[in-house]
Amino acid sequence: MDGGGRLSRSVEQGHQSDLGKKAARKKASRSRARAPEPVLRPASLPVYDEHGRNSQIATLERLLPRGVGVAAVLLLMTGTVGLGLVKGGQADNFFAALSDTRNAAANAVGFRITNVSISGRKQLTQDEVLAVGGVNGRSSLLFLNASEVRDRLKADPWIGDATVQKLYPGKLQIDITERAPYALWQRDGQVSVISEDGTVLEPFVASRFVMLPLVVGKGAETRAKDFLQMLAFYPHVRSQVKAMVFVGERRWNLRLTNGLDIRLPETNLNGALDMLTKLDRENDLFSRDITAIDMRLPDRLTVRLSEDAAKAREELLKAKAPKKKAGDA
Repeated sequence: MDGGGRLSRSVEQGHQSDLGKKAARKKASRSRARAPEPVLRPASLPVYDEHGRNSQIATLERLLPRGVGVAAVLLLMTGTVGLGLVKGGQADNFFAALSDTRNAAANAVGFRITNVSISGRKQLTQDEVLAVGGVNGRSSLLFLNASEVRDRLKADPWIGDATVQKLYPGKLQIDITERAPYALWQRDGQVSVISEDGTVLEPFVASRFVMLPLVVGKGAETRAKDFLQMLAFYPHVRSQVKAMVFVGERRWNLRLTNGLDIRLPETNLNGALDMLTKLDRENDLFSRDITAIDMRLPDRLTVRLSEDAAKAREELLKAKAPKKKAGDA
């Protein structure tokens, strides 16, 4: 056969080759149709559970306490309002509002103060102690500053010392040491209640304190303890004392219940009190018609008679005086 036969076979072979390629493409196409196509999901899209809830949010809700959402909203609102207040010159109001808001947030998640225990109080009530410490119904244990509460308590004159403990989640323990009312102190017409170290506890006198001893004068509040302790060894004199007056910040005068003034010396007080005790027991010195006893000089005791007693004494002396005879120059 000639060259035309070779051309015929070549065309036939090429035709078979094309048929084979088409069959391969059809087979591959059928294979792709049978394989499941992968589901493509953007990373930013949320995943939902069988109830239609975002699974990440649902997990977060299970882990966080109830009320966190409310607390977050409150904080956000407070921050927004607070920025405007600070810019408007209302910083103090803002910080007060912020404190209340954060306490409300802490209370909402379980840090409310539900149990308060106070020990050591005698004169102060529980409400007074809490008010002094700055603890109120809006306070939360989480944001309560125990050191600040302690400092506020110790700044009160009635409280000598204090300790504050926070016991989570909701108990506050306060232990205080109160100063005891010791005497009444009068200066410039004002009478106050003082402790034994001279601290003014109250600038007025309640009815329950009227029986306390009274000291008068500048400096008497800090010297009263030592003098009263010494006077306690002379109960005969002490029982008749109404007030003790500190004179010139150096020495004491005693004012007795009958109005008699006793001017004590600056030194040797024990000797003077011994003498007073003896004279009254033996001679009823305190019951005599006298207004003052002066013991400031170490070697003598001087008394001042009342006006009536002075007149009676003067008349008595005149009656006893010898009469002048006629012709006497």
